[in-house]
Amino acid sequence: MAKHAHSESHFLASLALRDVVIGMSDGLTVPFALAAGLTGATAAGRIIVTAGLAEIAAGAVAMGLGGYLAARTDVEHYRSEYRRELRETVETPDEERQEVRAILTEQGLEPHLADRVVAALSRDRHRWVDFMMRFELGLEKPDAARAPTSALTIGASYIAGGLIPLSPYMLTGDIGRALATSVVLTLLALAIFGSVKGWLTGGRPLRSSVQTVVIGGVAAGVAFLVARAVSG
Repeated sequence: MAKHAHSESHFLASLALRDVVIGMSDGLTVPFALAAGLTGATAAGRIIVTAGLAEIAAGAVAMGLGGYLAARTDVEHYRSEYRRELRETVETPDEERQEVRAILTEQGLEPHLADRVVAALSRDRHRWVDFMMRFELGLEKPDAARAPTSALTIGASYIAGGLIPLSPYMLTGDIGRALATSVVLTLLALAIFGSVKGWLTGGRPLRSSVQTVVIGGVAAGVAFLVARAVSG
């Protein structure tokens, strides 16, 4: 009788996807709110485009550097904890073995089997520490070379998102029409982006889409009303 391999489809959000989400969500929202606010202040279309491009450039750099520093911090934190765990296996090996045993028995392993696993693990200090990093501290080893990629992904995603609400102001001198077009394009982009994000992360696409649209719409609406009140 032929055996069929059992396969399960689970989506684990990759770090690259997380970077795209971070960059795109802010890129869509912040320039949209800025353009709407400047329109509320009856600024000229040229000023809106100039200010929007400056914001996109500054935002992309700031977000990219933030992503770079966050990735580097993850690496430094992991290395620091790894050194500490390695030192503890040298200075207090019996306590560390008991911690491994406790983890295994909490997962349902019989005590005598747990003792055998502990003995096997403790013969290889680095495997022992790797086990403690993952199952005691819940830390996965980060990719030390990923920081530049993270920075570029977030920055590029921010630029891509920011050009969507700003593009109507680049194509027409009528800021009223540009605002209306920007609202439609941006809310549509936010809805699609939110839906895709919800689907990819295993959530509810419709709920994610609505939440993303509401956040972007509220931010732009507040900026527009504040600018109109201050200028008027």
